[in-house]
Amino acid sequence: MNAKAFLLALVLPAVALAQGFAGLGTTAEGFAVPERDRALTFPQDHGPHPDYRIEWWYLTAVMEAADGTPYGAQWTLFRSALAPETGEGWETPQLWMGHAAVTTPDTHFVSERLARGGIGQAGAQAQPFRAWIDDWQMASTGGPDAYDRLSLTASGADFSYALDLQATGPLVPQGDRGYSVKSREGQASYYYSQPFYELSGTLNLPTGTVPVTGRAWLDREWSSQPLSEDQDGWDWFSLHLPGGEKLMAFQLRERAGVSFTSGTWIAADGTPTPLEDGAITFTPLRDEVVKGRDVPVEWRLQIPSRDLDVRTRPLNAQSWMDTFFPYWEGPIFFDGSHTGQGYLEMTGYE
Repeated sequence: MNAKAFLLALVLPAVALAQGFAGLGTTAEGFAVPERDRALTFPQDHGPHPDYRIEWWYLTAVMEAADGTPYGAQWTLFRSALAPETGEGWETPQLWMGHAAVTTPDTHFVSERLARGGIGQAGAQAQPFRAWIDDWQMASTGGPDAYDRLSLTASGADFSYALDLQATGPLVPQGDRGYSVKSREGQASYYYSQPFYELSGTLNLPTGTVPVTGRAWLDREWSSQPLSEDQDGWDWFSLHLPGGEKLMAFQLRERAGVSFTSGTWIAADGTPTPLEDGAITFTPLRDEVVKGRDVPVEWRLQIPSRDLDVRTRPLNAQSWMDTFFPYWEGPIFFDGSHTGQGYLEMTGYE
């Protein structure tokens, strides 16, 4: 590790811990905060929002090989600001972190990259759309919207991938036209998704090169204080339903033992219907010891208004992101009233 990387490694863990999970409830003083009546604007909102404290470009994919073997992939770029001030080069307060993973039935490969903004090592731009950290990249390859067609690359010590994505539906605002409330106190973020990607590409694993096809889901979110002080983690689901519908659902767990819930039922044509607090029931069904922690890896999700009652199971229960702020993230299958695939992210299980 060179000297600059060493200094960054000292700084970024504290920032990540302070601004991830429960720390996302810390004060937003000096930063911009989301406002309900601000409309999402494209292509500008595909790019960075440095006036806000934290944001991410977050893609998950469920895939399979020609022989039917299932796989999952993740690509995430986080931007986190140390302070609301601006600066140039090494003086910029913007920090960047990338996470990439490939999940197989037997193994979960993880890699992480760290960078300081202002020196070209990492960043994002709206036109032409590109988000990158070192040689990892998510970039537009054409279409009326910058997210219509994307290429995606990442690598780690034991894996790499190159994926091409084609959107078959529209961008979807989450919450109230993109204003996503996260607590009873009213903390919120701006949040929209592109959940309609068809995917093709290759995984390069220790066992060889694997051509894959599948579906992917891109989330874009930014805020300065999206959680309340008494929330210490979340369970987030994205489901591809058999009729072409999509479901985004999450609960934010509170220390008092209750949760704030939210979600969006997305019709096959992309029309979103928000699911308010209490509309979704999340019930953990089975824990597994993951890196010394008890983690609920199987769940029951119920939405009575949509006649949905499903049970999820992971492709690989050991899908632990052993990064500076660790969390569980991996592909899931579900059955019951509906069948299909999706992704699950769980944070705050320490």
